[in-house]
This record gives sequence, structure tokens and C-alpha cells, in this order.
Amino acid sequence: MRDDAFRAYFERHHDSLSRLAYLMTGESAVADDLAADALTEVWRHWDRVNAADDPAAYGHGIVMNLARNWVRRRSRERMLSFGPLRRDRDADVPAVLDVRGALKRLPHRRRACVVLRYAFDLPEREVAEILGISVGAVKSATSRGARQLAGLLGDHVGMDGWEAAR
Repeated sequence: MRDDAFRAYFERHHDSLSRLAYLMTGESAVADDLAADALTEVWRHWDRVNAADDPAAYGHGIVMNLARNWVRRRSRERMLSFGPLRRDRDADVPAVLDVRGALKRLPHRRRACVVLRYAFDLPEREVAEILGISVGAVKSATSRGARQLAGLLGDHVGMDGWEAAR
């Protein structure tokens, strides 16, 4: 019974978890790994996940935590290995940025809120639950993130560009 329930969860949510991980990291191979790691955690805590009000949100929360840790780890690695060689990133920014490239430039919480609200069409309350923050913090981060994203994209791509980023 447990195996069947988890298999159904896996089949229903694997693509969504992988897509979320991709939008948060911008790396397909990493996204697949993070989705697999998240599903492993879901399996390990299946009783808790299955008892949750929204089991899908539980999985999304795990992906968000794994993605945040991956981004932090990667940032630390870059700083350690390229610190003295880094140059100002804004000096060579191309005039046209795609949605994925612009998303990478948003701070993690803003990126998470924008991705969950616009790419996944989740209500603010569910985003707050996934991220473990208040609805007001979601509203603020989403608003600031969308504004920052629009500034990065300029007139070239609007929020309609989500289809290309998905």
C-alpha cells in the first residue's frame, strides 16, 4: 500500500519537482538530481508527507531547501576558486537577457516567490507554506522580485516569457 501511494506521488509530481529545481538552479542535470534527492526525502518521511494537508507542497518545500543549499554551495565554491579573478558582473551584461538568466540574478527568496507564484501559479498562502514564511513576506518578495526581473529584462521579454522558461 505504501509503495503504491508513493509510486502515485512520484508519477504525479516528479516533473513538477524537476521543473521547479531547474527554474531555481538553471541547470538541467542538477535539477534532475535535486528532484531525485527530494523524492528520496519524501520516501524517507512518507508518513509525514502523506499526512500533510498538501503533500505536493511538502515536496516543493524540500526542493526549495535543496536548491537553496546547492546555490549557496556553488556560490562559496566560486568565491573560493575564482575570488581574486572575479570582475564586476555588470560590466559585460548583454543588452538582452532571457528569463532564465535574469532569474539567476534574483536573490533566492525573491526568485523562489516569483517562480512559485508565476511559473507554478501557486497562491500566496501555499508559497508561504512551502517557504516557511508569512504571506506578507511572499507578497513583498514577489512584488520586488517581479519588479527586479522586469528591470533586468527591460522591454525585451515580459512576464509572458514564462512559457519559454518552463
